[in-house]
Amino acid sequence: MQNNFQKCLDLVLKSEGGWVNNPADPGGETNLGVTKKVWEEWVGHEVKTMKGLTPADVAPMYQAKYWMACYANQLPVGVDYMAFDMAVNAGPGRAVKLLQEAMGCVPDGVIGPRTMQLIAQKDPKDVVQAYSDRKTSFYESLPTFGTFGKGWLKRVEDVKFNALNMIGETL
Repeated sequence: MQNNFQKCLDLVLKSEGGWVNNPADPGGETNLGVTKKVWEEWVGHEVKTMKGLTPADVAPMYQAKYWMACYANQLPVGVDYMAFDMAVNAGPGRAVKLLQEAMGCVPDGVIGPRTMQLIAQKDPKDVVQAYSDRKTSFYESLPTFGTFGKGWLKRVEDVKFNALNMIGETL
């Protein structure tokens, strides 16, 4: 598959926004979608503030910890973005398992030949719809849905819209 990382990263960063520290968010202090805990693990030391992070700072971390970890580099255009976005929002394992469930696979968290075969057999627009449906169900099941649900569901719709546009550009 073509490398769509930068385009997908730009869209994810737009969704994630800038610095926040919402006490209701279990992630705590976050900037560009990166929690302080994740950033400290990545850089290998404690950080005083997250406010100064730039897209260039976080891009290598996003590529290693989320893009590659959810097999986005192997997925069709549009589906790669959806998996990457979900990996950032809920973890790479969850992103892959939800995609596998949407394809009717056993959700083992590894994109292998069977998952790829099922994806290839479907119209990419149907993959986007099925994956969006699984993501919606996942978010609705979370205990913090009452607080963050409206934003999560808007994000599902925005990601779906962007993924369909990417697919349209490749047809």
